[in-house]
Amino acid sequence: MNSDKNFTPLMIDLSGKKIIIFGAGSVGERKALFFSAYADTTIISTSFTSRIKELENSRKIKLITSNINSLNDSQIKDLIYDAFMVIPATNNRQLNQRITEIANNTDKNILVNQVDDIGDIIVPSVIKRGDLTIGISTLGSSPAISKFTRENIEQIITPEYSEMAKIQNDIRTYLKEVIPDQKKRKQILWNIIEDDSVWSALSDSYEKAYNIALNIVDEQLRSEIID
Repeated sequence: MNSDKNFTPLMIDLSGKKIIIFGAGSVGERKALFFSAYADTTIISTSFTSRIKELENSRKIKLITSNINSLNDSQIKDLIYDAFMVIPATNNRQLNQRITEIANNTDKNILVNQVDDIGDIIVPSVIKRGDLTIGISTLGSSPAISKFTRENIEQIITPEYSEMAKIQNDIRTYLKEVIPDQKKRKQILWNIIEDDSVWSALSDSYEKAYNIALNIVDEQLRSEIID
């Protein structure tokens, strides 16, 4: 990794943000599939894969048909002027670098996700279970290790984790109403996470697991009254 880079993991709200992808090959398609779920995504290319066309038909992305090689600097600037992020994903490394330099030289603070170098943003390998999101990255040093790590973690992070996160959120909201002490709330929530019966109940239904969690809260409240 470049010594002048100092990456930190962040969760960013991309709602309403514009992402421009140059190139519609396998890499451009992969980027489009990922970012179209979060942002206003546009792909520029002379031709598009069938999967990309499906995304356009479902109005998840926008397509601009253009020969990127023939675009001058001014035309590229016009295409990216209001972009939050630019992704040069053509099969021409020099063209990708040229697009990167144009984006970097604007006064719009446009971020660049480079596919053949380390840019401003590295897209991690992602595991998503409801609101639980895990990003894995080696900062570009080994995509294979990122994938290997994700596949191993996926075997541990079952769908029940998503339901447990929902229980934690719902119980936490309730606890804020009945227990003013933050440390006590934290301990109760941790007790719920560690309770095997709650996890077992999640395989049956959310309601069953939630009721068990609520019983744990009630027992804690009763013990405090007795004390």
